Amino acid sequence: MKQHKHLLLLYLATLFLLTLTTEKLFAQDSTEAVVVKKAKPVKNTFGSVWVMDNQTVMVPVKGSFELDIQHRFGTVSNGTKDMFGLFAPSNIRLGVSYSPIKKLYLGAGLTKERMQVDVNAKYALLLQTPGIMPVSVSYFTNMVIDARDKSNFRYSVDRFSYFNQLLIARKITDRFSAQVAPSFSWFNNAEAYVDSKGEIQNKMHNYHLAISVLGRLKITEKSSIIAGYDQPLTQHPTNNPHPNICFGFETTTSSHAFQVFAGNYAGIVPQSNNLFNQNDYTQGQFVVGFNITHLWVF
Repeated sequence: MKQHKHLLLLYLATLFLLTLTTEKLFAQDSTEAVVVKKAKPVKNTFGSVWVMDNQTVMVPVKGSFELDIQHRFGTVSNGTKDMFGLFAPSNIRLGVSYSPIKKLYLGAGLTKERMQVDVNAKYALLLQTPGIMPVSVSYFTNMVIDARDKSNFRYSVDRFSYFNQLLIARKITDRFSAQVAPSFSWFNNAEAYVDSKGEIQNKMHNYHLAISVLGRLKITEKSSIIAGYDQPLTQHPTNNPHPNICFGFETTTSSHAFQVFAGNYAGIVPQSNNLFNQNDYTQGQFVVGFNITHLWVF
């Protein structure tokens, strides 16, 4: 009887220990499930809000203030007559932007060509996140006012143009990122001429569709090779724009980016580039340009 009592006590003690061990294991499993790290969006898909002539999906963090200086020299096709465009008439844009809230930035700028004043906005719709979202998507829009003398316009509304672009990008590896971006441009006043009878002839469409593709390949921690292509899609009755091929070099830090490149676009405002570009890369009509951006975070 005594032996049976000892066996019963041993059995109860073993059962109690097993119960404690099981509870501990379940507690550990529960703790581990809680501490599983949430997937975070990828960083630094591109080094700047610009890659040459195009916006990127990048939106600076909340409280960021940015200064943009963009410069385009003349075409290199004149050779030594104007030192390959360096002494030719040039184009320049000065711009500022600010991020008042997360994922949004607002900007404004002034461009020498046609004295164009632009106000713009960009919003990050989706962020590339491992295992959740394969791409980053941002929406960019602007409104531009042609501020030249009123003698250039029949009506005040003829000064206005608009641009809308969906930016879709992916950081494919730690060193290589790519982006594709369809766009829609609208001009209240389209180019045409009036014949001797007062009738409008060869009027270009007010709208224009285009698509751009660009990429960045990092060669060092701070330096990259950049390249892009812009293809017009809309066919106009006259003065169809030429595509743009561009390639260059970029260096970045945490607060600034510098890009120097060659391409066919002499303009800087995107809808003007897309609709009015007459530089033909097959004829060697390239321009040298550079972008400088500086970022302050408050």
